[in-house]
Amino acid sequence: MDGEINGEELRALLDEDEARVVDIRSPNAFERGHIPGSENVPFPSLVDEVERFEDEERVVTVCPKGKSSVQAARLIASYEGFDGRVDSFAPGLTGWEGALESSDGDERAADEGPEAPF
Repeated sequence: MDGEINGEELRALLDEDEARVVDIRSPNAFERGHIPGSENVPFPSLVDEVERFEDEERVVTVCPKGKSSVQAARLIASYEGFDGRVDSFAPGLTGWEGALESSDGDERAADEGPEAPF
């Protein structure tokens, strides 16, 4: 893992299309709302899916509060085929100041939703 980034840094990466943003929450939580442009790879599936990121130059992991995403970033960084930069979004989804996109395409304000491990 290379480090942690804040909201301004993540927004800049998204605006420039310079990072692949991986939301590690459950599919249901992701459907309720996620950072626009992010993709869902639930943490329990990450070990089996990590090779999908081997050609990426930059990956940012996202979770509700910025804790589990550190573990996910470390997992991706430790993958033998991955040579890019990987960061965790430090404040987590609850610290995202922009609108969230739902799976139905609507944007809404950030909502923690019910407590969940991811």
